[in-house]
Amino acid sequence: MSLTKAHQQRLLALAKNSIEHGLQTGKPLKINLADFPPELAGRRATFVTLEKQHQLRGCIGMLEAVRPLAEDIAENAFSAAFRDPRFPPLQAEELDGLDIHLSILTSAEPMAFTSEEDLLAQLQPGIDGLILEEGRRRGTFLPSVWESLPEPGQFLRHLKQKAGLPAGYWSDTVRVYRYRAEVVT
Repeated sequence: MSLTKAHQQRLLALAKNSIEHGLQTGKPLKINLADFPPELAGRRATFVTLEKQHQLRGCIGMLEAVRPLAEDIAENAFSAAFRDPRFPPLQAEELDGLDIHLSILTSAEPMAFTSEEDLLAQLQPGIDGLILEEGRRRGTFLPSVWESLPEPGQFLRHLKQKAGLPAGYWSDTVRVYRYRAEVVT
């Protein structure tokens, strides 16, 4: 589902408003879904990525669609700004120059492959987001990560490390799911 430019702008404004509300109150913005068109009220999984001078400043999201789209954006924008454990909470003076990127995900589909080489051959750089699972370990990379890891082998090695596995790890029990994202900036 592609969003209209007006809907994209509304979601970006919502993300910024939730961050501003968080700076003032310490809480995410509560929204009334009746204020949003049906296209923004359906359940969707999203990630909100914050960047400052092209450097990651926070990224939080959901892989499963558990909340209405507008609500998910408001919650994830707040969490990316204030709850990403990799960064201190955002400060008011950081708001100027903060770039907000929204990723609206499709449902994840399991991939069928016979080996690591077979999996690598199926990957679509710049298009696929991946979820890798092995036992209780799990990691995901949004499609935008291809910008910094453009080669499929490199992308997969780093994803394994993100999931807490060695870069060269492989077993027949590895599960991989593919999804796509509509990016709004």
